[in-house]
Amino acid sequence: MTFGSPEFVLFTLVVLTACAALDRSRRWIVLLVASATFYAAVSSIALLAILAFVTVISWAAALGSERHAGTRRANWFFWGGVLFPLGALGLKYAGFFVENVSAIAGWMGRTRPIAAMPVVATIGLSYYVLQALAYLIDVREGTVPAERHLGRHALALAFFPKLIQGPIERAGTLLPQLREPRPIAIADVAAGARLFVWGLFQKHVVADRLAPFVDPVFSDVRHHPGLPILIATYLYAAQLYFDFAGYTDMALGLGRAFGIRLTPNFSSPYFARSIAEFWRRWHISLSTWLLDYLFKPIQMGLRHWRTWGTPVALFVTFLASGLWHGANWTFVAWGLFHGAWLAASVLYRPLQRRIHRRLRLTDSKLLAVAQVALTFHFVCFGWIFFRAPTVGDAIAATRLLVSQLPATLAQAIRGNDLEALLYLGQGRGAFLAAVAAIAAGAVLRALLRHSGALTSDPDEQVAPVGLPAAYLRTATYAVLVYGIAVLGTSAQSFLYAQF
Repeated sequence: MTFGSPEFVLFTLVVLTACAALDRSRRWIVLLVASATFYAAVSSIALLAILAFVTVISWAAALGSERHAGTRRANWFFWGGVLFPLGALGLKYAGFFVENVSAIAGWMGRTRPIAAMPVVATIGLSYYVLQALAYLIDVREGTVPAERHLGRHALALAFFPKLIQGPIERAGTLLPQLREPRPIAIADVAAGARLFVWGLFQKHVVADRLAPFVDPVFSDVRHHPGLPILIATYLYAAQLYFDFAGYTDMALGLGRAFGIRLTPNFSSPYFARSIAEFWRRWHISLSTWLLDYLFKPIQMGLRHWRTWGTPVALFVTFLASGLWHGANWTFVAWGLFHGAWLAASVLYRPLQRRIHRRLRLTDSKLLAVAQVALTFHFVCFGWIFFRAPTVGDAIAATRLLVSQLPATLAQAIRGNDLEALLYLGQGRGAFLAAVAAIAAGAVLRALLRHSGALTSDPDEQVAPVGLPAAYLRTATYAVLVYGIAVLGTSAQSFLYAQF
Protein backbone atom coordinates (compact mmCIF):
# COMPACT_ATOMS: atom_id res chain seq x y z
CA MET A 1 0.00 0.00 0.00
CA THR A 2 2.13 2.87 -1.30
CA PHE A 3 1.31 6.57 -1.43
CA GLY A 4 -0.91 7.26 -4.41
CA SER A 5 -2.03 3.68 -5.01
CA PRO A 6 -5.79 3.05 -5.30
CA GLU A 7 -5.64 1.04 -2.07
CA PHE A 8 -4.03 3.94 -0.24
CA VAL A 9 -6.55 6.47 -1.55
CA LEU A 10 -9.43 4.24 -0.45
CA PHE A 11 -7.75 3.69 2.92
CA THR A 12 -7.38 7.46 3.42
CA LEU A 13 -11.00 8.14 2.48
CA VAL A 14 -12.20 5.56 5.00
CA VAL A 15 -10.00 7.06 7.75
CA LEU A 16 -11.12 10.59 6.87
CA THR A 17 -14.79 9.58 6.96
CA ALA A 18 -14.33 7.91 10.34
CA CYS A 19 -12.61 11.02 11.73
CA ALA A 20 -15.41 13.24 10.46
CA ALA A 21 -18.07 10.98 12.01
CA LEU A 22 -16.46 10.70 15.46
CA ASP A 23 -16.17 13.28 18.17
CA ARG A 24 -12.90 15.20 17.91
CA SER A 25 -11.79 13.98 21.33
CA ARG A 26 -11.70 10.41 19.97
CA ARG A 27 -10.10 11.17 16.63
CA TRP A 28 -6.66 10.20 17.90
CA ILE A 29 -7.85 6.59 18.25
CA VAL A 30 -8.82 6.35 14.58
CA LEU A 31 -5.62 8.02 13.41
CA LEU A 32 -3.40 5.87 15.64
CA VAL A 33 -5.03 2.62 14.50
CA ALA A 34 -4.82 3.79 10.89
CA SER A 35 -1.15 4.72 11.30
CA ALA A 36 -0.29 1.34 12.84
CA THR A 37 -2.19 -0.45 10.07
CA PHE A 38 -0.43 1.55 7.37
CA TYR A 39 3.03 0.97 8.89
CA ALA A 40 2.46 -2.76 9.21
CA ALA A 41 1.33 -2.85 5.57
CA VAL A 42 4.37 -1.03 4.17
CA SER A 43 7.01 -2.51 6.50
CA SER A 44 6.64 -5.47 8.86
CA ILE A 45 5.21 -6.46 12.21
CA ALA A 46 8.76 -6.42 13.61
CA LEU A 47 9.23 -2.76 12.65
CA LEU A 48 5.81 -1.95 14.08
CA ALA A 49 6.97 -3.52 17.35
CA ILE A 50 10.14 -1.38 17.27
CA LEU A 51 8.00 1.73 16.73
CA ALA A 52 5.87 0.77 19.74
CA PHE A 53 9.03 0.16 21.78
CA VAL A 54 10.53 3.56 20.91
CA THR A 55 7.18 5.22 21.61
CA VAL A 56 6.74 3.78 25.11
CA ILE A 57 10.38 4.32 26.10
CA SER A 58 10.46 7.96 24.95
CA TRP A 59 7.09 8.68 26.59
CA ALA A 60 8.11 7.17 29.96
CA ALA A 61 11.59 8.70 29.85
CA ALA A 62 10.23 12.19 29.18
CA LEU A 63 7.77 11.92 32.06
CA GLY A 64 10.50 10.70 34.40
CA SER A 65 12.93 13.35 33.27
CA GLU A 66 10.38 16.11 33.86
CA ARG A 67 9.19 14.73 37.21
CA HIS A 68 12.73 14.50 38.58
CA ALA A 69 14.10 17.65 36.92
CA GLY A 70 17.27 18.93 38.52
CA THR A 71 18.23 15.61 40.09
CA ARG A 72 20.57 12.80 39.06
CA ARG A 73 17.58 10.58 38.47
CA ALA A 74 16.43 12.91 35.68
CA ASN A 75 19.69 12.21 33.86
CA TRP A 76 19.10 8.46 34.14
CA PHE A 77 15.65 8.82 32.63
CA PHE A 78 16.90 11.11 29.88
CA TRP A 79 19.89 9.06 28.82
CA GLY A 80 17.91 5.84 29.04
CA GLY A 81 15.31 7.38 26.79
CA VAL A 82 18.01 8.49 24.33
CA LEU A 83 20.04 5.28 24.25
CA PHE A 84 17.14 2.90 23.63
CA PRO A 85 15.95 4.66 20.42
CA LEU A 86 19.56 5.00 19.28
CA GLY A 87 19.95 1.27 19.86
CA ALA A 88 16.94 0.65 17.66
CA LEU A 89 18.46 2.92 15.00
CA GLY A 90 21.61 0.82 15.23
CA LEU A 91 19.76 -1.98 13.41
CA LYS A 92 20.18 0.11 10.28
CA TYR A 93 23.97 0.03 10.62
CA ALA A 94 24.60 -3.43 12.06
CA GLY A 95 25.40 -5.06 8.72
CA PHE A 96 27.58 -2.12 7.66
CA PHE A 97 29.52 -2.31 10.93
CA VAL A 98 30.08 -6.07 10.70
CA GLU A 99 31.11 -5.84 7.05
CA ASN A 100 33.75 -3.22 7.79
CA VAL A 101 35.03 -4.99 10.89
CA SER A 102 35.37 -8.12 8.77
CA ALA A 103 37.29 -6.16 6.12
CA ILE A 104 39.65 -4.71 8.75
CA ALA A 105 40.16 -8.20 10.20
CA GLY A 106 41.07 -9.42 6.71
CA TRP A 107 43.64 -6.67 6.28
CA MET A 108 45.14 -7.68 9.64
CA GLY A 109 45.58 -11.26 8.46
CA ARG A 110 42.59 -12.87 10.14
CA THR A 111 41.80 -16.02 8.15
CA ARG A 112 38.37 -16.83 9.56
CA PRO A 113 35.81 -14.36 8.13
CA ILE A 114 33.22 -12.78 10.37
CA ALA A 115 29.73 -13.96 9.48
CA ALA A 116 27.85 -11.40 7.43
CA MET A 117 24.65 -9.99 8.86
CA PRO A 118 21.53 -9.77 6.75
CA VAL A 119 20.42 -6.33 5.60
CA VAL A 120 17.53 -5.20 7.78
CA ALA A 121 14.78 -3.11 6.17
CA THR A 122 14.25 -0.06 8.38
CA ILE A 123 11.47 1.89 6.66
CA GLY A 124 10.61 5.01 8.65
CA LEU A 125 12.96 4.16 11.52
CA SER A 126 15.34 7.08 10.95
CA TYR A 127 12.48 9.57 10.94
CA TYR A 128 10.59 8.65 14.09
CA VAL A 129 13.79 8.05 16.08
CA LEU A 130 14.91 11.62 15.36
CA GLN A 131 11.46 12.85 16.41
CA ALA A 132 11.66 10.88 19.64
CA LEU A 133 15.15 12.24 20.40
CA ALA A 134 14.07 15.82 19.70
CA TYR A 135 11.07 15.37 22.00
CA LEU A 136 13.25 14.08 24.85
CA ILE A 137 15.71 16.95 24.45
CA ASP A 138 12.92 19.54 24.31
CA VAL A 139 11.33 18.16 27.48
CA ARG A 140 14.67 18.17 29.28
CA GLU A 141 15.35 21.75 28.19
CA GLY A 142 11.85 22.82 29.23
CA THR A 143 10.89 23.83 25.68
CA VAL A 144 7.80 21.60 25.73
CA PRO A 145 5.98 19.84 28.59
CA ALA A 146 6.03 16.06 28.70
CA GLU A 147 2.94 14.57 27.09
CA ARG A 148 0.84 12.68 29.68
CA HIS A 149 -1.37 10.98 27.10
CA LEU A 150 0.44 7.94 25.67
CA GLY A 151 -1.95 7.72 22.72
CA ARG A 152 -1.29 11.29 21.61
CA HIS A 153 2.46 10.83 21.97
CA ALA A 154 2.24 7.64 19.91
CA LEU A 155 0.27 9.45 17.22
CA ALA A 156 2.79 12.30 17.15
CA LEU A 157 5.50 9.78 16.24
CA ALA A 158 3.41 7.54 13.99
CA PHE A 159 1.01 9.87 12.11
CA PHE A 160 0.91 7.97 8.84
CA PRO A 161 1.28 10.79 6.26
CA LYS A 162 4.77 11.65 7.57
CA LEU A 163 5.78 8.31 9.10
CA ILE A 164 7.97 6.72 6.44
CA GLN A 165 9.61 9.75 4.83
CA GLY A 166 8.99 12.78 7.00
CA PRO A 167 8.75 15.68 7.49
CA ILE A 168 10.51 15.27 10.84
CA GLU A 169 8.04 17.01 13.11
CA ARG A 170 8.71 18.78 16.43
CA ALA A 171 6.57 17.98 19.44
CA GLY A 172 6.05 21.68 20.10
CA THR A 173 4.18 22.16 16.81
CA LEU A 174 2.48 18.78 16.35
CA LEU A 175 1.28 17.82 19.84
CA PRO A 176 -0.83 20.99 20.37
CA GLN A 177 -2.66 20.21 17.13
CA LEU A 178 -3.39 16.69 18.38
CA ARG A 179 -4.60 17.92 21.77
CA GLU A 180 -7.06 20.35 20.21
CA PRO A 181 -7.90 18.91 16.78
CA ARG A 182 -9.65 21.05 14.22
CA PRO A 183 -12.96 19.93 12.78
CA ILE A 184 -12.80 18.16 9.43
CA ALA A 185 -13.69 20.97 6.99
CA ILE A 186 -14.53 20.76 3.30
CA ALA A 187 -12.17 23.65 2.55
CA ASP A 188 -9.27 21.84 4.22
CA VAL A 189 -10.06 18.55 2.48
CA ALA A 190 -10.23 20.31 -0.90
CA ALA A 191 -6.95 22.17 -0.32
CA GLY A 192 -5.32 18.95 0.89
CA ALA A 193 -6.56 17.08 -2.18
CA ARG A 194 -5.01 19.71 -4.43
CA LEU A 195 -1.66 19.34 -2.69
CA PHE A 196 -1.91 15.55 -2.90
CA VAL A 197 -2.67 15.60 -6.64
CA TRP A 198 0.25 17.94 -7.25
CA GLY A 199 2.57 15.65 -5.30
CA LEU A 200 1.28 12.64 -7.23
CA PHE A 201 2.03 14.43 -10.50
CA GLN A 202 5.59 15.21 -9.41
CA LYS A 203 6.19 11.60 -8.47
CA HIS A 204 4.56 9.62 -11.28
CA VAL A 205 4.76 12.01 -14.23
CA VAL A 206 8.17 13.60 -13.59
CA ALA A 207 10.37 11.65 -11.15
CA ASP A 208 9.46 8.12 -12.25
CA ARG A 209 9.91 9.09 -15.91
CA LEU A 210 13.55 9.94 -15.22
CA ALA A 211 14.48 6.66 -13.52
CA PRO A 212 15.08 4.68 -16.79
CA PHE A 213 17.70 7.26 -17.79
CA VAL A 214 19.45 7.51 -14.44
CA ASP A 215 19.54 3.92 -13.20
CA PRO A 216 21.43 2.25 -16.11
CA VAL A 217 24.18 4.88 -16.08
CA PHE A 218 24.81 4.86 -12.33
CA SER A 219 24.53 1.07 -12.16
CA ASP A 220 27.48 0.81 -14.57
CA VAL A 221 29.29 4.15 -14.58
CA ARG A 222 32.63 2.66 -15.60
CA HIS A 223 31.26 1.84 -19.06
CA HIS A 224 29.80 5.28 -19.79
CA PRO A 225 31.82 8.20 -21.16
CA GLY A 226 31.69 11.76 -19.88
CA LEU A 227 28.56 13.28 -21.43
CA PRO A 228 26.14 10.49 -20.41
CA ILE A 229 27.37 10.75 -16.80
CA LEU A 230 26.82 14.51 -16.87
CA ILE A 231 23.29 14.19 -18.29
CA ALA A 232 22.42 11.35 -15.89
CA THR A 233 23.63 13.52 -12.98
CA TYR A 234 21.42 16.43 -14.05
CA LEU A 235 18.46 14.09 -14.48
CA TYR A 236 19.11 12.50 -11.09
CA ALA A 237 19.11 15.95 -9.47
CA ALA A 238 15.66 16.52 -10.97
CA GLN A 239 14.47 12.98 -10.15
CA LEU A 240 15.49 13.21 -6.49
CA TYR A 241 13.90 16.62 -6.06
CA PHE A 242 10.56 15.80 -7.71
CA ASP A 243 10.42 12.41 -5.99
CA PHE A 244 11.03 13.76 -2.49
CA ALA A 245 9.11 17.02 -2.97
CA GLY A 246 6.25 15.01 -4.46
CA TYR A 247 6.05 12.80 -1.38
CA THR A 248 6.28 15.82 0.91
CA ASP A 249 3.45 17.63 -0.87
CA MET A 250 1.30 14.50 -0.65
CA ALA A 251 2.06 14.24 3.07
CA LEU A 252 1.31 17.93 3.62
CA GLY A 253 -1.93 17.56 1.66
CA LEU A 254 -3.04 14.59 3.75
CA GLY A 255 -2.16 16.47 6.92
CA ARG A 256 -4.21 19.46 5.85
CA ALA A 257 -7.20 17.23 5.02
CA PHE A 258 -7.11 16.09 8.66
CA GLY A 259 -6.66 19.70 9.84
CA ILE A 260 -2.99 19.21 10.76
CA ARG A 261 -0.19 21.46 9.62
CA LEU A 262 3.00 19.60 8.75
CA THR A 263 6.37 21.23 8.15
CA PRO A 264 7.21 22.24 4.55
CA ASN A 265 10.40 20.52 3.45
CA PHE A 266 11.47 22.44 0.33
CA SER A 267 11.80 26.03 -0.80
CA SER A 268 13.23 26.11 -4.35
CA PRO A 269 16.56 24.59 -3.24
CA TYR A 270 18.22 24.64 -6.66
CA PHE A 271 17.96 28.44 -6.70
CA ALA A 272 20.15 28.77 -3.61
CA ARG A 273 23.16 31.09 -3.88
CA SER A 274 25.36 29.07 -1.51
CA ILE A 275 25.55 25.62 0.02
CA ALA A 276 24.48 27.02 3.39
CA GLU A 277 21.39 28.49 1.72
CA PHE A 278 20.79 25.21 -0.12
CA TRP A 279 20.55 23.41 3.21
CA ARG A 280 18.08 26.02 4.44
CA ARG A 281 15.90 25.12 1.43
CA TRP A 282 16.44 21.34 1.05
CA HIS A 283 14.96 18.76 3.46
CA ILE A 284 14.26 21.63 5.83
CA SER A 285 12.96 19.49 8.68
CA LEU A 286 16.19 17.45 8.77
CA SER A 287 18.41 20.50 8.30
CA THR A 288 16.79 22.34 11.21
CA TRP A 289 16.96 19.19 13.36
CA LEU A 290 20.70 18.90 12.72
CA LEU A 291 21.13 22.63 13.34
CA ASP A 292 19.29 22.66 16.68
CA TYR A 293 20.24 19.31 18.18
CA LEU A 294 23.70 18.60 16.80
CA PHE A 295 25.47 21.62 15.29
CA LYS A 296 24.62 24.18 17.99
CA PRO A 297 25.64 21.94 20.94
CA ILE A 298 28.91 21.03 19.20
CA GLN A 299 29.54 24.66 18.30
CA MET A 300 28.95 25.72 21.91
CA GLY A 301 31.26 22.99 23.15
CA LEU A 302 34.00 24.18 20.78
CA ARG A 303 33.52 27.93 21.30
CA HIS A 304 36.96 28.13 22.93
CA TRP A 305 38.43 27.08 19.58
CA ARG A 306 37.39 30.49 18.24
CA THR A 307 37.95 30.53 14.46
CA TRP A 308 37.91 26.76 14.09
CA GLY A 309 34.96 25.91 16.32
CA THR A 310 32.22 26.53 13.75
CA PRO A 311 34.02 24.81 10.82
CA VAL A 312 34.69 21.70 12.91
CA ALA A 313 31.08 21.66 14.14
CA LEU A 314 29.86 21.87 10.53
CA PHE A 315 32.19 19.09 9.46
CA VAL A 316 31.00 16.74 12.23
CA THR A 317 27.33 17.65 11.64
CA PHE A 318 27.47 16.77 7.97
CA LEU A 319 29.38 13.58 8.67
CA ALA A 320 26.39 12.63 10.85
CA SER A 321 24.02 13.74 8.08
CA GLY A 322 25.75 11.43 5.63
CA LEU A 323 25.55 8.50 8.04
CA TRP A 324 21.87 9.23 8.72
CA HIS A 325 21.11 8.78 5.03
CA GLY A 326 22.43 5.26 4.88
CA ALA A 327 24.93 2.61 5.87
CA ASN A 328 27.27 3.12 2.93
CA TRP A 329 30.59 4.88 2.50
CA THR A 330 29.10 6.83 -0.40
CA PHE A 331 26.83 8.68 2.02
CA VAL A 332 29.76 9.30 4.37
CA ALA A 333 31.78 10.75 1.48
CA TRP A 334 28.81 12.89 0.40
CA GLY A 335 28.34 14.23 3.93
CA LEU A 336 32.05 14.96 4.34
CA PHE A 337 32.04 16.70 0.96
CA HIS A 338 29.29 19.08 2.03
CA GLY A 339 30.79 19.51 5.50
CA ALA A 340 34.23 20.35 4.13
CA TRP A 341 32.80 22.92 1.71
CA LEU A 342 30.69 24.57 4.40
CA ALA A 343 33.63 24.63 6.80
CA ALA A 344 35.84 26.20 4.13
CA SER A 345 33.16 28.77 3.27
CA VAL A 346 33.03 29.92 6.91
CA LEU A 347 36.77 30.49 6.90
CA TYR A 348 36.67 32.20 3.48
CA ARG A 349 33.62 34.41 4.17
CA PRO A 350 35.47 37.49 5.58
CA LEU A 351 37.75 37.57 2.53
CA GLN A 352 34.79 37.03 0.23
CA ARG A 353 32.97 40.03 1.68
CA ARG A 354 36.01 42.25 1.25
CA ILE A 355 36.40 41.16 -2.37
CA HIS A 356 32.73 41.79 -3.12
CA ARG A 357 32.86 45.25 -1.55
CA ARG A 358 36.04 46.20 -3.37
CA LEU A 359 34.67 45.05 -6.74
CA ARG A 360 31.22 46.50 -5.96
CA LEU A 361 29.54 43.16 -6.47
CA THR A 362 27.46 43.07 -3.28
CA ASP A 363 24.16 43.77 -5.06
CA SER A 364 25.16 42.48 -8.49
CA LYS A 365 22.51 40.43 -10.28
CA LEU A 366 25.20 38.85 -12.43
CA LEU A 367 26.97 37.67 -9.28
CA ALA A 368 23.70 36.22 -7.97
CA VAL A 369 23.19 34.25 -11.19
CA ALA A 370 26.78 33.00 -11.08
CA GLN A 371 26.40 31.93 -7.44
CA VAL A 372 23.19 30.03 -8.20
CA ALA A 373 24.86 28.24 -11.13
CA LEU A 374 27.96 27.41 -9.10
CA THR A 375 25.94 26.14 -6.13
CA PHE A 376 23.72 24.01 -8.36
CA HIS A 377 26.69 22.35 -10.02
CA PHE A 378 28.40 21.79 -6.70
CA VAL A 379 25.26 20.07 -5.40
CA CYS A 380 25.03 17.98 -8.57
CA PHE A 381 28.65 16.90 -8.14
CA GLY A 382 27.78 15.76 -4.63
CA TRP A 383 24.81 13.79 -5.99
CA ILE A 384 27.29 11.58 -7.90
CA PHE A 385 28.56 10.23 -4.57
CA PHE A 386 25.02 10.12 -3.17
CA ARG A 387 23.74 7.98 -6.09
CA ALA A 388 26.73 5.81 -7.01
CA PRO A 389 26.69 2.26 -5.57
CA THR A 390 30.24 2.56 -4.19
CA VAL A 391 32.83 5.26 -3.56
CA GLY A 392 34.97 3.61 -6.24
CA ASP A 393 32.15 4.03 -8.75
CA ALA A 394 31.73 7.69 -7.75
CA ILE A 395 35.45 8.34 -8.22
CA ALA A 396 35.39 6.51 -11.57
CA ALA A 397 32.39 8.60 -12.67
CA THR A 398 34.21 11.79 -11.69
CA ARG A 399 37.35 10.72 -13.55
CA LEU A 400 35.41 9.82 -16.71
CA LEU A 401 33.40 13.03 -16.48
CA VAL A 402 36.56 15.15 -16.38
CA SER A 403 38.63 13.21 -18.92
CA GLN A 404 36.00 12.34 -21.54
CA LEU A 405 33.47 15.15 -21.39
CA PRO A 406 35.16 17.41 -24.01
CA ALA A 407 35.46 14.60 -26.58
CA THR A 408 31.95 13.22 -26.05
CA LEU A 409 30.45 16.71 -26.07
CA ALA A 410 32.14 17.40 -29.40
CA GLN A 411 30.77 14.12 -30.74
CA ALA A 412 27.26 15.04 -29.68
CA ILE A 413 27.53 18.49 -31.24
CA ARG A 414 28.52 16.84 -34.52
CA GLY A 415 25.48 14.57 -34.17
CA ASN A 416 27.45 11.36 -33.69
CA ASP A 417 25.99 8.51 -31.60
CA LEU A 418 23.29 10.66 -30.00
CA GLU A 419 21.38 7.55 -28.93
CA ALA A 420 24.10 6.60 -26.44
CA LEU A 421 25.64 9.98 -25.67
CA LEU A 422 22.55 12.17 -25.30
CA TYR A 423 19.46 9.97 -25.09
CA LEU A 424 21.14 7.42 -22.77
CA GLY A 425 19.80 4.50 -24.79
CA GLN A 426 16.14 5.45 -24.30
CA GLY A 427 15.45 7.04 -27.66
CA ARG A 428 14.92 10.63 -28.76
CA GLY A 429 11.19 10.67 -28.04
CA ALA A 430 11.58 9.37 -24.49
CA PHE A 431 14.40 11.83 -23.81
CA LEU A 432 12.39 14.81 -25.06
CA ALA A 433 9.41 13.62 -23.00
CA ALA A 434 11.63 13.51 -19.90
CA VAL A 435 12.92 17.03 -20.51
CA ALA A 436 9.37 18.25 -21.16
CA ALA A 437 8.20 16.62 -17.90
CA ILE A 438 10.86 18.50 -15.93
CA ALA A 439 9.91 21.78 -17.61
CA ALA A 440 6.22 21.10 -16.99
CA GLY A 441 6.90 20.39 -13.32
CA ALA A 442 8.75 23.70 -12.93
CA VAL A 443 6.09 25.72 -14.78
CA LEU A 444 3.15 24.11 -13.00
CA ARG A 445 4.74 24.65 -9.59
CA ALA A 446 5.18 28.34 -10.42
CA LEU A 447 1.54 28.61 -11.53
CA LEU A 448 0.22 26.83 -8.45
CA ARG A 449 2.32 28.89 -6.07
CA HIS A 450 1.22 32.08 -7.78
CA SER A 451 -2.42 31.06 -7.34
CA GLY A 452 -1.88 30.34 -3.62
CA ALA A 453 -2.93 26.70 -4.02
CA LEU A 454 0.20 25.14 -2.52
CA THR A 455 -0.22 25.66 1.20
CA SER A 456 -0.47 23.11 3.99
CA ASP A 457 -1.51 25.62 6.65
CA PRO A 458 -5.07 24.93 7.84
CA ASP A 459 -5.34 28.56 8.98
CA GLU A 460 -4.46 29.87 5.54
CA GLN A 461 -7.33 29.65 3.12
CA VAL A 462 -6.69 30.00 -0.58
CA ALA A 463 -7.12 33.65 -1.47
CA PRO A 464 -10.12 34.45 -3.65
CA VAL A 465 -9.20 35.09 -7.28
CA GLY A 466 -10.86 36.65 -10.26
CA LEU A 467 -12.54 34.66 -13.01
CA PRO A 468 -9.46 34.39 -15.30
CA ALA A 469 -7.29 33.18 -12.41
CA ALA A 470 -9.97 30.69 -11.37
CA TYR A 471 -10.07 29.34 -14.92
CA LEU A 472 -6.26 29.10 -14.90
CA ARG A 473 -6.27 27.21 -11.59
CA THR A 474 -8.96 24.81 -12.84
CA ALA A 475 -7.08 24.27 -16.08
CA THR A 476 -3.86 23.62 -14.18
CA TYR A 477 -5.44 20.92 -12.05
CA ALA A 478 -7.09 19.43 -15.14
CA VAL A 479 -3.59 19.13 -16.64
CA LEU A 480 -2.34 17.48 -13.45
CA VAL A 481 -5.14 14.91 -13.38
CA TYR A 482 -4.76 14.21 -17.10
CA GLY A 483 -1.01 13.83 -16.70
CA ILE A 484 -1.37 11.38 -13.83
CA ALA A 485 -4.03 9.31 -15.62
CA VAL A 486 -2.47 9.25 -19.09
CA LEU A 487 1.21 10.14 -18.78
CA GLY A 488 2.06 8.65 -15.39
CA THR A 489 4.67 5.90 -15.57
CA SER A 490 4.81 2.62 -13.66
CA ALA A 491 5.16 3.23 -9.93
CA GLN A 492 8.70 3.34 -8.53
CA SER A 493 9.46 3.22 -4.84
CA PHE A 494 10.14 6.58 -3.20
CA LEU A 495 13.85 7.34 -3.18
CA TYR A 496 14.00 8.80 0.33
CA ALA A 497 12.02 5.94 1.88
CA GLN A 498 15.26 3.93 1.94
CA PHE A 499 16.85 6.46 4.30
